[in-house]
This record gives sequence, C-alpha cells and structure tokens, in this order.
Amino acid sequence: MSMFSRLFDAIGETASTAFSGVVEAVRTVFAGDPETRRKVAFSVAVIALSAKMAKADGIVAPEEVRAFQEIFAIPQDEAANVARLYNLAKQDVAGYEAYAQRVAGMCGSGNANCAMLEDVLDGLFHIAKADGLIHEKELEFIANVADIFHVDEVHFDRIMARHVHPDGIDPYAVLGLPDTTPFDEVKKRYRALAADSHPDSMRARGVPESFLSIANDRMAALNDAYAVIEKARAAA
Repeated sequence: MSMFSRLFDAIGETASTAFSGVVEAVRTVFAGDPETRRKVAFSVAVIALSAKMAKADGIVAPEEVRAFQEIFAIPQDEAANVARLYNLAKQDVAGYEAYAQRVAGMCGSGNANCAMLEDVLDGLFHIAKADGLIHEKELEFIANVADIFHVDEVHFDRIMARHVHPDGIDPYAVLGLPDTTPFDEVKKRYRALAADSHPDSMRARGVPESFLSIANDRMAALNDAYAVIEKARAAA
C-alpha cells in the first residue's frame, strides 16, 4: 500500500471535510517509521501550501501547475491521492496560517530556522516564480509562512535572495554575508551552506527524491554566488 493510501485509510471520512485531519494523522500513522514520516510530512506540507499559495494572487497560472509537477514527480499509483490532497487543501475552511502552524510542528527540533522548513520555502518560491513574476501577494504569503515557521529575518532574506533579484543577483546576499567579509569567511560560509544543501543532506531530513530539483537549484545559486565573489576578489 502506498504511503498516501495508508494516510487516507487512517483518517477515513475526516479527510473529506478538513485538511487538518491529514496533518494530525501524519504524526500517528507513521510514528513507527520516522524516515517515511519525514517524507510524508514534507510532501503534505508542499502539496497543501502550494495549493493555498496558488490562489494568493487570485490566479492559478498554468506555469505554476507545471512548476508544482516539476518538483513533485508524482508516481502513477499516487496521482489520485496527491490530487485529492491538493484539492482538499484548496477547499479547507481553515486559513493557511493555521495549517502552517501545524507544518511548523512537523520539524521535530522545535528550533528556529529548521532546515526541512527551509526546503519547503524553497519549493514555494520555485512555484511562485514559475510564471516569470513573484506577485506581491505571493511574496507576502511566503514571508508570512516563514514567520510562522520561525525563520528569522536574516535567514529569510538569504533564502529570498536565491529567488527574488529584480536588480540582479547579489552574491553576498545569497550567502548571507556583508560585502566586506574576508574571503576566508566567505569560503567557510559557502562550504557550510553547500554541505547543508547537498542532496544527501536533504534526503536525510526527509526530502523525497522527487523534490531534489530544489537541491540542484539551491546548489547552482550557491556555486554561482561563490564563483562571482572569488573572481572579483582575485581581480582586486
């Protein structure tokens, strides 16, 4: 039985009326299987918040749907269940804030700037920018979710710098450093972020294989930022 089938079997008719029933069930259905629990928690978080964000600007663009499909390669045997979750999230009477609060609790550590929740935010940015523009309401949505996730302002600015750069990419902002930072410190920060963003690290915290395009995008942004700084410092 697939993981989402197990989830729906456990919650039964509850899932027809409230997405919150799905969120609570993740905690118990997979309690004895922490690896699967992390994967299901991450998947449910991205499905639900993607569905709710897609309407943040009042329009669900085809590009946003395709972007969702890009980072969520749905196995054929899960397609119906994923569609059910997505549609349920759109219809739930609960606001996204209440749902994001439940997602925040899935991290487990209870600490600020949880890496798994940062992965969720990257997924939301990926979808929001798919139509060529991150709408003001979409950015507000993601920022509010980040606040609920206890992602501090400095950390969120670094995440956002990878995706939102109307005046061109700022390599120091991508690394979360001032432009006066000594190069040895730049290299240290780059290596730490690269290690945390490696696909193996993301797998370990529950990011499913289908979402690893997020890791590739993040690594590309980090590599580009470091290369620009290294070249500029060498020429100085």
